[in-house]
Amino acid sequence: MTGIMVVTGASKGIGAATARLAAARGYAVCVNYHSDSAAAEALVGEITGGGGKAIAVRADVARAEEAAALFETVDRELGRVTVLVNNAGLSGWVNRLDEAPEETIRHVVEVNLLGTIWCARQAVRRMSTRHGGDGGAIVNVSSGAATLGSPDQYVWYAAAKGGVDSFTLGLSKEVAGEGIRVNAVSPGFVATGIHAASGMPNRLVEDAPKVPIGRAAAPEEIAEPILWLASPAASYATGAILRVAGGR
Repeated sequence: MTGIMVVTGASKGIGAATARLAAARGYAVCVNYHSDSAAAEALVGEITGGGGKAIAVRADVARAEEAAALFETVDRELGRVTVLVNNAGLSGWVNRLDEAPEETIRHVVEVNLLGTIWCARQAVRRMSTRHGGDGGAIVNVSSGAATLGSPDQYVWYAAAKGGVDSFTLGLSKEVAGEGIRVNAVSPGFVATGIHAASGMPNRLVEDAPKVPIGRAAAPEEIAEPILWLASPAASYATGAILRVAGGR
């Protein structure tokens, strides 16, 4: 077995592609999900049906106590985590800041930023040599929005992802001497359901011409760099924010 990987928000999109690829490369995978149990269980069935090892665990990672329970379940059923992929995220309905509901803004920041922090906290407690661990890797999924700002769409999401970038840099330095590497992947347009869920179902088609490479990414094209950053091939990479945005 390559290791034990926790992927948050893994029932669909980038998270599902990452879990699928990780299992193919020998990881035992925890498929975390918030609400779509059918999709999570189907993915676990696909992985185990192909000879891999996976479990589905429901948890709202925006809640510190549920993030803790997620890792306790992994401890019992798979063992001590060696790789965490902080993928869970959402943007909220497209809007201007002055017209967006407070609850939307709060929820987006809590899931994207606090969810990343709570899960990383649990992972460090298990991976760090300071706590008796053997080291590991954390890969945060950020967004090109962190540097583009997403005006007239969801500036609060961009702000949360900017926080993920800062958190990645700071934590990487904090735990570098404890055997943990912390990096981030920063995708651009990816062909997932996040656009329709935010009220822009035609965004990928309409905005593709603005991307220098001329198209949206497939989720698998983001999963590959995530797996690279998690692997020994990236043994000297920490504090990196790898932009995978087609030149945007």
